[in-house]
Amino acid sequence: MDLVLQFIDIVLHLDKHLAVMVEQYGVWIYAILFLIIFCETGLVVTPFLPGDSLLFVAGALAATGGMDIAVLSTSLFVAAVLGDNLNYWIGRWVGPRVFAWEGSRLFNRKAFDSTHAYFETHGGKTIIIARFMPIARTFAPFVAGVAKMTYSRFLPLDILGGAIWIFSLTLAGYWFGNLAWVKANLSLVIIGIIGVSLLPLMFAYLKSRFAARASA
Repeated sequence: MDLVLQFIDIVLHLDKHLAVMVEQYGVWIYAILFLIIFCETGLVVTPFLPGDSLLFVAGALAATGGMDIAVLSTSLFVAAVLGDNLNYWIGRWVGPRVFAWEGSRLFNRKAFDSTHAYFETHGGKTIIIARFMPIARTFAPFVAGVAKMTYSRFLPLDILGGAIWIFSLTLAGYWFGNLAWVKANLSLVIIGIIGVSLLPLMFAYLKSRFAARASA
């Protein structure tokens, strides 16, 4: 419970914690933030790491001179693309091994073929939109890899989604993060960013629930 409370405190007061880290680690802060974004997008076991709010707050700190916005945005963009690609190839490697036997309980050929077809047809918008959705951001490239989405199709869409995600949020923080009202209510802004990013997941869940009830 204490660890959970500490994590919530860090997320809600990212500005204070990140400002201290900038002072303590200097230029190494770029490497630390790179690692956080890389792990959040590249490892299916770390979807809990801050993403959207971290980008916004980092951009706001860059506006105060704590970091260089160009170096920050570019390095995090590279981290996001590399992370997604690692996740994709882990999925490509894991998938065939998990579903190695056609007749096993773990393998459903019809479901697998349907997922593959979905990513070939709709995977583009999924890869891009998922960038702005916590949890989905971590799992989308992994599932694309498991479903064997064509890599030549995955890569440019992943780069586009990564660029939109990283640059839009860091620049939003850079331009608006230090406005008087935003600074005075940054915890609420962070909660709002997290809430908005979770809305698509909530809508998808409710839609599936209503569909299940309708079919029943």
